Amino acid sequence: MKRVFSWLNDSLEEFLMAVSLILMMLIMGIQVFSRYALGASLSWSEELTRYIFVWAGFLSVSYCTKKCVSIKIEQFVAMFPRRGKAVFKLVNHTFELIFFFYLMPFAVQYLISAVESGQVSPACRIPMYYIQAAPLFSFLLTALRIIQRWYIELQVLRTGQEEPGKRTAEEKNKREVG
Repeated sequence: MKRVFSWLNDSLEEFLMAVSLILMMLIMGIQVFSRYALGASLSWSEELTRYIFVWAGFLSVSYCTKKCVSIKIEQFVAMFPRRGKAVFKLVNHTFELIFFFYLMPFAVQYLISAVESGQVSPACRIPMYYIQAAPLFSFLLTALRIIQRWYIELQVLRTGQEEPGKRTAEEKNKREVG
């Protein structure tokens, strides 16, 4: 069970985005083959690809948060010592978390309205709340990843060392040379 949680923590977003990309490629490949080789266009392929793309886009927000890729001024952050960087990142993560907590009620309202409307997609007949659940799922997963980043930055502040598992540029150069 511990390995499953470890895998989910380490690879969930990457796995889901890779599966999404493969599915989109296969579906559109079938569509192109069907249209040009068989002379018959599929009505559902573009719609399903669009929905998969929406989910992948929302998952990428969580992935970027997990990898600590966000909008910030890297040169400014680089001027600080390790602990200063950690403090700056904690403040940044706090604002990110506030932002996602602000967005969550809107995502819930959006999902509830989709469930209540009973709307289904035109070609695939998929309930639209499956697609409209993407923002809420993404915001919750992103909030979890932000809390994980907080923990990492607090460890850096406490120990004064780099992130666990992250090598400095000097260590990378030593490994490449030696």
